[in-house]
Amino acid sequence: MKNLLTVSQAAEMLNLKVSTVRAWLARRKLPRVNCGRAVRIPASAVAEFIERNTIPARESQRGH
Repeated sequence: MKNLLTVSQAAEMLNLKVSTVRAWLARRKLPRVNCGRAVRIPASAVAEFIERNTIPARESQRGH
């Protein structure tokens, strides 16, 4: 079974406002699970979102 997060929990994990996460859900930038009127976000989807949007640091150019 997947861990499901509330919108507030997902916003806290991403250090964003709840309104931003709700906007992303509306634009389908993040997947959601509808549980009646409640909306839940798979924890794995938040982790994948972070992984996809992480830009790696550049290697140092010194000492060629």
